[in-house]
Amino acid sequence: MTPATAREADPAHILVVDDDKRIRTLLSRFLLAEGYRVSAAAEAAEAARRLRDLVFDLIVLDVMMPGESGIDFAARLRAAKTPQAAAPILMLTARSEASARIEGLEAGADDYLGKPFEPRELALRVASLLRRSRRAADERPKQARFGPYRFDLDSAALTDGDAPVHLTTRERELLRLLATSGGVVARCALAQRADAAASERSVDVEIARLRRKMPAAPQALQTVRGRGYRLIFDDASTMNYPGATP
Repeated sequence: MTPATAREADPAHILVVDDDKRIRTLLSRFLLAEGYRVSAAAEAAEAARRLRDLVFDLIVLDVMMPGESGIDFAARLRAAKTPQAAAPILMLTARSEASARIEGLEAGADDYLGKPFEPRELALRVASLLRRSRRAADERPKQARFGPYRFDLDSAALTDGDAPVHLTTRERELLRLLATSGGVVARCALAQRADAAASERSVDVEIARLRRKMPAAPQALQTVRGRGYRLIFDDASTMNYPGATP
């Protein structure tokens, strides 16, 4: 049975990090078959680049990798206090001793699965972590505030004080992704989420239109050269992603 989380219109995006190409490929294919969106990385440095450019809902992370280990990578990610730092981590390892599991959990992993494992158990653990993460997200504020503007995350409605600001469907989706990510979102990710056929250039055009519709908050939509865009909130109370800091 496919997990309910994977059947939603916007399936969870999972990052698989494992230096073993065979395992990485099998995991990716299995999670894709379960209905999730999947990206993969062969080592920690590649995973860090992916996390910088894309938004992930969960990370499946191998412990034993060349270079930076999964444990060190998890600890570094948690210490970064970025929006991505709060993504649930399911750690994989061939080490069976209890001390290894404790070390992974202390580094910031949310769950631990030993190799070899049953694919069905992996699917259940992934679904459980995503449910817990989304329940926590439901408890966070539902509005992003910047200047006189309020963006409601449920309705995707933008208001200037009490006056509604007209947005196209693509503008709503772009603003929602920027508001919920809380950090820099790559242009390719914005194009993918807003419209499957959209180009990165069309995203630039939509961003320019959004800026014209929010003249009282010219610094709210920021361009991060070479990476993408981010939405800047007024204060920490409006941050609606996990792990946000002022």
